[in-house]
Amino acid sequence: MKVLTEMELRAKWKTPEDGVYHVEAGTFVTPMAKDFLREKGVSMVIDTEEKKSMTRTPVKKQGDHTYIDAKTGEGYREKPENMTHLRGNLLVMKTHPRIAFRGKVDTIQAKVLLLMAEYRNEPGLYKDLADILNGLREVLGSEVKEEEIAGFSLFGLDEKEIHRMSHQVRETFGMDHPIPDASMGKTALELNLLRAEIREVELAAANAFEDEENDYGIIKALNRLSSGVYVVFCRLLSGYYDRMEE
Repeated sequence: MKVLTEMELRAKWKTPEDGVYHVEAGTFVTPMAKDFLREKGVSMVIDTEEKKSMTRTPVKKQGDHTYIDAKTGEGYREKPENMTHLRGNLLVMKTHPRIAFRGKVDTIQAKVLLLMAEYRNEPGLYKDLADILNGLREVLGSEVKEEEIAGFSLFGLDEKEIHRMSHQVRETFGMDHPIPDASMGKTALELNLLRAEIREVELAAANAFEDEENDYGIIKALNRLSSGVYVVFCRLLSGYYDRMEE
């Protein structure tokens, strides 16, 4: 596994024109390297390839069985088509709430990527969308690996600041909470739709972890992600990105 350290970043640092630092798939980025990028006001996006994104924990044979039903403990030599990996060689039905949740996250990432492609020539908005995408990837990685999300942040801001900005709109943006309206234009309405869809992903997470002891901070992270999209929505309507370009 490749490792990206703060020292390595400092040694060859050059601020990317689009404000997004791309990291090769499979690279472990140290916490200090992440802090360095945040200090520079640069978002990090881990590039993925289809084959690498689908890599799973190596499967070990259990006697004559390769796969184990996570619910019943039954063993299988071949993976049934109506089942998929929960983790490692543990299988669940494709209708399992955790699998449904993964599908929702996958879909919302695809929508963010489409928006990034559409607004690639608007550096401020593109950078904030890249942060949203990276947050969604962190959520999915946490669920698949069953690892706690620690120190969640967006736009170089911690979760408390994101929460504050999304609730204290007049103090932050100098306007009342905006009520979505067709006159706002396509970009604002796309962001409003993205916010609503992330709320649906949050509900899918609540359903997926309803009977489990730990959600690994995923539900809270998704709540902050929807708040983060609302912040982007307000930034757009308040002229924040226009002022950045000026």
